[in-house]
Amino acid sequence: MEVKGVLGTIEFDGEWITITKTPVGQRIAPVRLRAADITGTRFKPGSRLTHGYVQFLLPGSLAAGEQGGLAQRGRPPYSDPHSLSIPRKSNAAAEKLVAAVEQARG
Repeated sequence: MEVKGVLGTIEFDGEWITITKTPVGQRIAPVRLRAADITGTRFKPGSRLTHGYVQFLLPGSLAAGEQGGLAQRGRPPYSDPHSLSIPRKSNAAAEKLVAAVEQARG
């Protein structure tokens, strides 16, 4: 299962979540999270005017909050390794992925 986000992707194989961000001019460094280690998920659907996001919460770490401003309005910062911004066209795929992760961590 895969969700194409803004400058990256989230993949879920039933056990592992892989967040791959593709920054310009840097090496790709995927982040792997085990679904059983996730304590929660946050999903905000994208709209016509703003991107949404998918964020995974882990024990012992604080969730990055939503930023203000024109470019990052209502999303965690790009530097947060446990989240990815998503466009409106990826809302359905992101919703399915979040549901699958919630069921797997169950």
